[in-house]
Amino acid sequence: MVAAVPLDLAVERHPGLNPVVLVHGFASDARSTWEATGWYRALSDAGRGVIAVDLRGHGASPKPDNPDSYSPSVLASDIVCVLDVEGVQQVDIIGYSMGSQVARQLAADHPSRVSSLVLGGIGTSEQFARWGARAVREALIDGISVDDPVLDGLLTAAAALPLESRLALAACAEGMAQHPVTAIPDVSTLVVTGELDHIAEGADRLAMELGAAWITIPGRHHGSTVSARAFKQAAVEFIQSPK
Repeated sequence: MVAAVPLDLAVERHPGLNPVVLVHGFASDARSTWEATGWYRALSDAGRGVIAVDLRGHGASPKPDNPDSYSPSVLASDIVCVLDVEGVQQVDIIGYSMGSQVARQLAADHPSRVSSLVLGGIGTSEQFARWGARAVREALIDGISVDDPVLDGLLTAAAALPLESRLALAACAEGMAQHPVTAIPDVSTLVVTGELDHIAEGADRLAMELGAAWITIPGRHHGSTVSARAFKQAAVEFIQSPK
């Protein structure tokens, strides 16, 4: 079911008790990150509902092309607006990659709204700052390849999107790079990374900084960790555990 929220963000709502908010990563959307990888079913099997948002600039949501529209706090505020429209006061949040940074900022900015956090696919580096927002823009708009093979694969796929989407993604990369997430929210947190995920470098240090639990998924890289059964099992067990 699609709900109307400020900015007309696209929201998928699946029935069940205590809905879990799912926050996708850069150049993705709710369905490809979560539905196609089995998360909706896994949460439904656990008796939980789902609220999955297409972040601004992504999927079926509006696509502003101003970097100021894409700070982590702005993206987090969008999700809070969704919670308000849905009539949900407090939630467990599962994020992946950039979505984990947004979830982390949300928990810091709006602590009363978050019961627990599961942060997948991130470490101690702000990836857009490391890659360079200019390089991301040139790859998306001008087709210039980048040196990082993970980023190059991601941007090559995004390069097939319409110009409006590519301009929005370039603005998103710039906005995120300008506002690295350093918040340490006071909430029960689990960090999950693939054993071969170089984007999530330093995940062990991040977990220590956050006072979080940390697990690795053997044999998984950044693109394949989100679909791993072990990730789903760990996340569901964590959010179901007493807080």
